[in-house]
Amino acid sequence: MTPSLTLTLGRRPDGRPLLAVAGEIDQGNAGSLAEALDRTSGPVVVDLTAVEYLDSAGLSVLFTHSDRLELIATPLLAPVLTISGLADIAPVHGLDA
Repeated sequence: MTPSLTLTLGRRPDGRPLLAVAGEIDQGNAGSLAEALDRTSGPVVVDLTAVEYLDSAGLSVLFTHSDRLELIATPLLAPVLTISGLADIAPVHGLDA
């Protein structure tokens, strides 16, 4: 059974695209995240604050788009974002909260 994943595309008050992600991102549904990011052009803010689990498949999608991502996350995701190196190449906000 594929874990629940909700993707909501909108805009921030400054007009930048915002992709709000909720649930678990794994091999079974990382393709949906990739498709949502592929539908956006230019820089995009990805809100991961409602993500409870992120595996290597999800990380791979984020790395693929890292040159245009700004991430918002919680301390729960800090270890995976930091150890993977993603936090070194894409701005990540909220890890120290």
